[in-house]
Amino acid sequence: MPQEPTFQGMYNIVYIDEKWFYRTRKCQKYYLALDEDKQERTTKSKNFIDKVMFLAAIARPRYDGDGNVTFSGKIGIFPFTFVEPAKRRSVNRPAGTMVTKAMTSVTRETSREYLVNKVLPAIKQKWPAEEIGTPIFIQQDNAKTHIAIDDLEFSHVAMEDGFDIRLMCQPPNSPDLNVLDLGFFAAIQSIFQKLSPSSVEDIVAKVIQAFDEYPIDRSNRIFLTHQSCMREILRQKGGQHYAIPHLKKQSLERNGVLPVGLQCDPEIVNEAIEYIN
Repeated sequence: MPQEPTFQGMYNIVYIDEKWFYRTRKCQKYYLALDEDKQERTTKSKNFIDKVMFLAAIARPRYDGDGNVTFSGKIGIFPFTFVEPAKRRSVNRPAGTMVTKAMTSVTRETSREYLVNKVLPAIKQKWPAEEIGTPIFIQQDNAKTHIAIDDLEFSHVAMEDGFDIRLMCQPPNSPDLNVLDLGFFAAIQSIFQKLSPSSVEDIVAKVIQAFDEYPIDRSNRIFLTHQSCMREILRQKGGQHYAIPHLKKQSLERNGVLPVGLQCDPEIVNEAIEYIN
């Protein structure tokens, strides 16, 4: 064990997860100027509000020596939707118009299709060229609808074009070990709610807009918070009851000393290893 063990940069991990985005909430607060009109919100029933599930994929951003972004880490966010002709006419459209609808359930076959046909092509398109051939890990949670880490169809496509992409699962009951659950989803949810979508198509467009608008530097900070959570889990020898530490990341970033990886007390690491053994 080195004298000052430090977490790796985690640049070769792509985190994926699903999340529902609702068109509105039952109770939603708006802050308006004196001359600003109140937001109009209508729905047939407050118990059946339009919603769409999305699959998000994100990696850690890259910077050059001058602090310029060379890779945003935003692999993509993909809606679980389908298009079909409208069966009835309405005041907004005639019958037969192609409309976008949300999938009500996601199966293992759907998860495989999205991984193979959407996530993998997006990774191969956006991944830094100089890192092609090095192992890339896609971390998913343990939902029953997710595919096995040795799925043959996924593995075949993942090894094409010179890439070495592998699946792995995060520890059970550990949402803090996925940067999407830890902070990214909550951040883009906050941006999305300000855009007040009016339909399923609008939900899709504005979630993608919120995903694209989220600042890259804040995304990078979530990875350091992720490492601080791992450090606390080591301190508790696998425990999950802890307060997320405040690292003053903004101050460190302003002073140009934001680390790539956090240091960890070697005694904590050794005690955790002895506990495991």
